[in-house]
Amino acid sequence: MDIAGSVWSFAAVVALLTITPGLDTALILRTSVLAGRRPAWGVTLGIQLGTLIWGVLTAAGLSALLAASQLAYDVLRWAGAAYLVWMGLRMLLAARGGEHAPEQLQQEVRFGTGLRRGLLTNLLNPKVGAFYVAMLPHFIPDDAPHALMGLLLAGVHVAEGLVWSALLIGFAALMGGFLRSPAVRRFLDRLAGVVIVGFGVRLAVSHD
Repeated sequence: MDIAGSVWSFAAVVALLTITPGLDTALILRTSVLAGRRPAWGVTLGIQLGTLIWGVLTAAGLSALLAASQLAYDVLRWAGAAYLVWMGLRMLLAARGGEHAPEQLQQEVRFGTGLRRGLLTNLLNPKVGAFYVAMLPHFIPDDAPHALMGLLLAGVHVAEGLVWSALLIGFAALMGGFLRSPAVRRFLDRLAGVVIVGFGVRLAVSHD
């Protein structure tokens, strides 16, 4: 397979992963509805920065160490699970309490808060690194420079993630009047909280 064929094949695989509803989708939609476009883009850029970092680590061969070390994998897995459960429970408590406290809303609307949240969510998920370790080598031709090809493929993944996130944020803005009603915001907080806690628990009990 040549370089162009590898890029298109990888793009097709990660496109399916990108549009499949999951943790990233729930986090972006929830942030967009609660806090608006700016912090939602913070979450988006944090997630994609994490994806690019995983791609760089894989291209450099460093994430293979994570795949080879069960202890390192477990430490990262438990840290990620704890972070997701903590974040999800905060959302559930906010929904249960009704309106968000002013200081919480002030933090929610910050670009930096979204960026940090998206980045940590991605970097503390060892399954993202495991995906790159397992998949990336299959899409790198033998005669291609591995580091540059790895960065190119990670860039493709990031580009698709940005496009999908833009659609999600645009949808939330289009439906803003309805989605930002107190009842709907509480429902979305509950839904996002349950999804994120669920991902955290699943990560904690996963052994692969």
